[in-house]
Amino acid sequence: MHLDHELDEKFPHRHTYSAAGPARPDGTRRALRIGLGGPVGTGKTATVAALCRALRDELSIAVVTNDIYTREDAEFLLREAVLPPERITAVETGACPHTAIRDDISANLEAVEDLEENVGPLDLILVESGGDNLTATFSKGLVDAQIFVIDVAGGDDIPRKGGPGVTTADLLVVNKTDLAPYVGVDLEGMARDAKAQRGELPVAFTSLTSEGGVTLVSDWVRERLTDWTADSTA
Repeated sequence: MHLDHELDEKFPHRHTYSAAGPARPDGTRRALRIGLGGPVGTGKTATVAALCRALRDELSIAVVTNDIYTREDAEFLLREAVLPPERITAVETGACPHTAIRDDISANLEAVEDLEENVGPLDLILVESGGDNLTATFSKGLVDAQIFVIDVAGGDDIPRKGGPGVTTADLLVVNKTDLAPYVGVDLEGMARDAKAQRGELPVAFTSLTSEGGVTLVSDWVRERLTDWTADSTA
């Protein structure tokens, strides 16, 4: 059986991320929405911060963060001054993170719509999930594309373990590659395992402590935005 077909049967929501409707109620084009998920400590917030720094001079960006009972991720972004404060908002989920990004997305949708209303027009909204497990995925009613972030400190068997987050995300990010020599991780093996799980879906290996460490991800975001703009004006 062809690999891509086999994965599509195992995970039927593969390639189906698409939030409803490219237009806002007033007829203007809404922002592209990209979700970032992944386990605790993999570098999701640091990736969001790096993306904001890389893209803020060319794009109009806003961020929605999700934490269970705090605003910690939003406060980190505010301290880092990656965007003006009015462009960063927090959702306190009060439950497992996947609840607010997949099961009941109303709070996140409201946050997204409020940002578009208050600081728009926007090109891009990044929706960061709270730390979750390998099954975490975003509702297609919330985001147009999903990035899933893992890190080498979690072990080089993570891509091999699979799970919807690893296998179905539009982009898989393997972060903290600079730690590989210190934790005995085989990056080439991780790349092979990721390809076996994902087929032709892209994988980006990143080290955010390095100069240009987020470039592969920011370039991917630019490509998605180009496609989004073309599709929504066609």
